[in-house]
Amino acid sequence: MRGILVAKSTELPIRPRPDLKVSRNANGADVVIAGLVESSQGRVVQGLAPRAVKEAEETFGASLAEVAIRAGGSTELGSTAVLPWSGNSLVLVGCGAEGFDGEALRKAAGAGARAAAALSHGTSLKVAVDMGTGSAEQVRIAAEGALLGCYKVPVVTANPDVPEVSTVTIVSNARGAKPELDKARILADAVYTARDWVDAPANLLYPKTFAASVQSWCKDLKDVNVEVLDEKALVRGGFGGILAVGGGSARSPRLVRVEYAPEGATTTLALVGKGITFDSGGLDIKTAAGMYTMKCDMGGAAAVLATVGAVARLGLNVRVIAYGCMAENMPSGSAWRPSDVVTMYGGKTVENGNSDAEGRIVMADGLARACEDEPDYLVDISTLTGACMVALGNHTAGVMTSGAQAADTLLDASEAAGEDFWELPITDEVREHLHSDVADVKSSGGREGGAMLAAAFLQSFVTPGIDWAHLDIAGPAYNNATPHDYTPIQGTGFGVRTLVQLAANLAD
Repeated sequence: MRGILVAKSTELPIRPRPDLKVSRNANGADVVIAGLVESSQGRVVQGLAPRAVKEAEETFGASLAEVAIRAGGSTELGSTAVLPWSGNSLVLVGCGAEGFDGEALRKAAGAGARAAAALSHGTSLKVAVDMGTGSAEQVRIAAEGALLGCYKVPVVTANPDVPEVSTVTIVSNARGAKPELDKARILADAVYTARDWVDAPANLLYPKTFAASVQSWCKDLKDVNVEVLDEKALVRGGFGGILAVGGGSARSPRLVRVEYAPEGATTTLALVGKGITFDSGGLDIKTAAGMYTMKCDMGGAAAVLATVGAVARLGLNVRVIAYGCMAENMPSGSAWRPSDVVTMYGGKTVENGNSDAEGRIVMADGLARACEDEPDYLVDISTLTGACMVALGNHTAGVMTSGAQAADTLLDASEAAGEDFWELPITDEVREHLHSDVADVKSSGGREGGAMLAAAFLQSFVTPGIDWAHLDIAGPAYNNATPHDYTPIQGTGFGVRTLVQLAANLAD
């Protein structure tokens, strides 16, 4: 490998995590978040103690709902209005129709938390979410949304990074809320971790440091083992795909395998994630504009590695094995070329059609290795194709599977988690484009059906008979627009919630 000059090492930036509590009241909060809903009686506030509402309305001389509308709020999901209240602030967030629940509650709590965080002005705030959560499940969902809504991109700075929100309190009298609150904390921490990895600049997070951070994330977890294969181990193991993609970079690739194997678990879930820590396109180089956000091309690996840590912390009775396939795709004299033939893990050969279609190459090595674990269910997840974004936009991920049963299993989990997927087919027509005259298979071929073509290529490395799902998260994994509900700019941590829910559904 060529040498590389680096400055003194800098720690990966990490977003501070707020504390999370449940209480019967909002006493001591700097900001209180309540709902604004459309009911049969018109616009009304959901949450807040009746006495507090009465005092506020006496102060304003009008109903709180009316004051919120005057301040620019509405009942539209996620809209917010900030009002002065008892010396502090009241955020009224639109929740849609009365009786909202599930993902609407999560989004409303997230939008309210974002609005609350914007009021900090350099001082950490205590925030209470008082939205009428009447059940333990609602407490968990509101807590998830609020915590995720507090997230902002970590800053690489010489100054202390002060959190905008230090404490989130969910106001509720629900019985059994404490265990649900613990679940929310663990899940949000996993999403934060995935976001932190995606948001880290590529000069700080590259295969070696990414692997080290995964080891730290999984340190001291019960029943968890972390194995890191460096360049020499990848050569010995025959991981030709990962080595080919990483060959153009001065930073050598890694394959990280994390196994959580609790005693007595009888079901195995295998997860494979694309971990391209920076994608220049290789010799098929991207445009300058197309390259700028490519620190995010490891969002799939971030999702699966954050997931296995969350599953272990939750103590779910299911064996989960996650593979992070890590490399930098860079142009240089040692870079792989279009038309090269690569021998993959397991011996299958691949003709490289385009060096900017590198994700499927590292993923193929990971899938072939994961099949040796004989999983009951196998998922790969990646920021794989622009074609999927053209088809489904920026908020919906594509899912392609080995069959109806595998699709139902994945979609049931995504619906419960509140993440949006849409099923696409893998047709015989697109499989025909994978034909190669010089190798067992070609990695790409033509623009039409690009997302399905990539899935067909990956499926050729999956052992027949294994239930398999391919998740293309190129759209929702990175938000290059404006923040909304609980979704920040840059890394979103998309996929973590679905994969944790999938593991919970498969647990014994």
